[in-house]
Amino acid sequence: MPDDLLARVRSRRDQLPRAERGIADLVLADPGAAATRTITELARAAGTSEATVHRFCRSLELRGYAQLRLGLAAEAERLRADTRPDLGLGTDLGPDDTPEQLVRKVGWANARAAEETAAALDLAALAALGDRVRQARRILVVGVGSSALAALDATQKLQRLGYAAVFASDVHAALMTAALLGPDDLALGISHSGRAREVVEVLEEARLARAATAVVTSNPRSPAAAPADLVLLTAARETEFRSGGTASRTAQLTVVDALYVTLAQHDHARILDGLERAHDAVRRHSLRRPR
Repeated sequence: MPDDLLARVRSRRDQLPRAERGIADLVLADPGAAATRTITELARAAGTSEATVHRFCRSLELRGYAQLRLGLAAEAERLRADTRPDLGLGTDLGPDDTPEQLVRKVGWANARAAEETAAALDLAALAALGDRVRQARRILVVGVGSSALAALDATQKLQRLGYAAVFASDVHAALMTAALLGPDDLALGISHSGRAREVVEVLEEARLARAATAVVTSNPRSPAAAPADLVLLTAARETEFRSGGTASRTAQLTVVDALYVTLAQHDHARILDGLERAHDAVRRHSLRRPR
């Protein structure tokens, strides 16, 4: 049974048929209540059929409705342990929330994004990406919108470790760079939804150039995942007021940091020497502390 069941529902919700999206919304709104319902009751509450509920389970790669109920019950119990009822943590930000509720909800969502991403991260895919980075002659990193911040952070971390990584903020420059990649190069895309056209086009161009491709996304069935050799999944709760918010970036940065420390650990002595030299190079730009 997947530990990240609700994260899986969230990541695949937009790609589900409309009838199955209704079930997903019902499950996400109150997993505890959904877990107590029979398949007939859940289908009726979602305004659909039992056959659609079965298809929904298959879309989540579950064996059947019994596994869905058990997973939802476990998730609901975990949510109860993580939250304070008086603050309504785990619910959407609301116009009537107090400042305390707003701050606590934001902090809770960001912390859960990091925890769920770390728990669900495919360690084999992470190791494989580390191998491709170490072998790559050049690395192109691409991301747009809020994901551009995570892409830029990934680029800077790779550069700090001594890898020839570049971040192209202009899509035309990114496409031209991708077209000039080769079999010894790597293109890494970052997109929370996996539907950013620019990221998809750059990965497709890199694939045509026979470069290795990888993507960090919340949706394994997204357009950006299709041209990627490696897919690293994130988990984040984006809400009505937080679309493209810090939760998705927190999840992306968790993957970036995991890649960073994986690379650093592999060649510790060389990396440490490089980090010290890089630190020395910028030290003169730091203001001295007052005596």
